[in-house]
Amino acid sequence: MNRSARLDAEGRVDAPSRDVPASCLAADDLSSLRIALVSGNYNCLRDGANRAQNMLVRYLLDRGAAVRVYSPTCDNPAFEPAGDLVSIPSSPLLFGRKEYRIAWGLPRSVREDIATFAPNLFHISLPLFHGHSALKLARRTGVPVVAAMHTRFETYPRYYGLGLFEQPLLAKLRRFYRACDGVVAPCESAARTMQNQGMGENIRIWSRGVDPQIFTPDRRDPEWRRAQGLGDEPVIAFLGRLVLEKGLGDFADTIARLREGGAQFHILVIGDGPARAEFSERLGDAIFIGFQHGAELARAVASADLLLNPSATEAFGNVSLEAMACGIPVVAADATGNSNIVIDGLTGALIPPGDVEGYALAISRYLNDPALRKAHAFNAHTHSQAFTWDRANAGMVDAYFSALAKHQTVPG
Repeated sequence: MNRSARLDAEGRVDAPSRDVPASCLAADDLSSLRIALVSGNYNCLRDGANRAQNMLVRYLLDRGAAVRVYSPTCDNPAFEPAGDLVSIPSSPLLFGRKEYRIAWGLPRSVREDIATFAPNLFHISLPLFHGHSALKLARRTGVPVVAAMHTRFETYPRYYGLGLFEQPLLAKLRRFYRACDGVVAPCESAARTMQNQGMGENIRIWSRGVDPQIFTPDRRDPEWRRAQGLGDEPVIAFLGRLVLEKGLGDFADTIARLREGGAQFHILVIGDGPARAEFSERLGDAIFIGFQHGAELARAVASADLLLNPSATEAFGNVSLEAMACGIPVVAADATGNSNIVIDGLTGALIPPGDVEGYALAISRYLNDPALRKAHAFNAHTHSQAFTWDRANAGMVDAYFSALAKHQTVPG
């Protein structure tokens, strides 16, 4: 069990959380902040990192901060951006991942726009490519930098047969983060991992939230479920982009192991991506419904019976939190992100990454024990309520003011 979790007097799960200064929680006037937010992908795709950045910008603007966002853009973005967005010229990433765009640096026009905006703080969300250029510009102009870690880039090469690049990439990330005035990670486990990798000592937390008006067990819809061809048998869901680093291989192997044991269930895949064809072939008769968002996403998740999230590359684990808010237990990789959300034995199960047998055993317990499934679903929903966007974004503001204070005390 996650030792930082506890039960309250009514038997409900309390969420572990890092304390946020009361001054930040009450801060309604942030007019002293002028923030240049340099993003790797602000609204081209609908993913956890982009949602978090847009939620943050809305929070800052509502409290009087001036924010200007600099990011690659595309012709058909996933959603309208929050705030002013300046496009950085970019090109599609190759190697089958053209949905991502790469800007190799900041052109003169963008640098001039930043100079005109005159920020007193840079927020950089990409530690490579144009994010590195933004860091150099900030250092040259004497403006402090807070860097936000959104994903474990150093783990990606191993999923594409490029493992020899993992250590050089780790070294590059280490140099970037150590050159910043402040660094934030989405949860304690991600911060500890970064500290152990030598990326900084005092890494603060910019957590994530979930909208309880959208993600709720009330979204469960038996008629929708039947319309998808999902009968009375339990439904195991996968939620996320269909890319190798999300643990698709482990998910498919777990399903095969369960079938070998004679378990009866349905599979619901929520999401899309370049690995869909291969994933579909391995899963057989799974129901694929593509990308969903808002109320439609919540309905799909709440209409499942449990989520299997075997990804070991998450910085936070947004899909696990959304599933819990919808009132379904989560079986997840015991890795960064998930380990700060899922409470083993109370809201779901944490399994060592890659342990297919462990995933299968945990899911079998839920399939064979509806009462256990119901109890953990209740706990999961209760636990999720502690994750609010206002509290999360107050932590980011705390990191901003800490970086500004630190920068002012540095001689010269």
